[in-house]
Amino acid sequence: MTIENANSQRRRRPRPPRPKGRRLSAILRQLAADRSRERISIGDLFQTMGDRAISALMLIFALPNAFPTPPGTSALLGAPLVFLAAQLTFGLRPWLPKAIADRSVRRENFESIVIRIHGWLAWAERMLKPRLAIFAEPPAEYFAGLACLLLSIVLVLPVPLGNILPAVTISVFAFGIMGRDGLFALIGFIMTAVSLAVAGSVIYGLVKAGIYLVMQWFA
Repeated sequence: MTIENANSQRRRRPRPPRPKGRRLSAILRQLAADRSRERISIGDLFQTMGDRAISALMLIFALPNAFPTPPGTSALLGAPLVFLAAQLTFGLRPWLPKAIADRSVRRENFESIVIRIHGWLAWAERMLKPRLAIFAEPPAEYFAGLACLLLSIVLVLPVPLGNILPAVTISVFAFGIMGRDGLFALIGFIMTAVSLAVAGSVIYGLVKAGIYLVMQWFA
């Protein structure tokens, strides 16, 4: 066999299959259990995810807000969602400014959040499967990003109990896009309408109450 033929065979030889990545739930549990860290920053999460899709990062920042969390968690995790959702809308690579990436929480608080969401996260990961791809791939993916952008803005507003429904909706979108599961994405579009309607009603009620109090004060 000549050297040229040997090289040709090596070029044709199929590459070994790439190992499947660990589930997101397992990655978060390992990070939360790392007792060498006193605090865990958003940058740590970003770095740990490596080349994972924006949807996986959005899930990390949205899902904790769907549960009762320590004060300030909504503001801490909501700001990255605005950037990530905008990047998903325009099909860009994930990026966060240093001012956001440096924000952190105590490892114990992060661990308590992971413990709360782990069961739901693992359950959703088992439910995901490729279906109804038209709702989970471009161009529908970009509309999902726009919906998540609106929801993430609502999430960071100081609306009483206004973070839970938007956070759940963003999480559903993230699951759908991450697993190419159009059923999850379709549910996310339906939930977006409900979330925005509920948030709009709450904001309208607060504004109306504020105007009434001001008028009573000066009456």
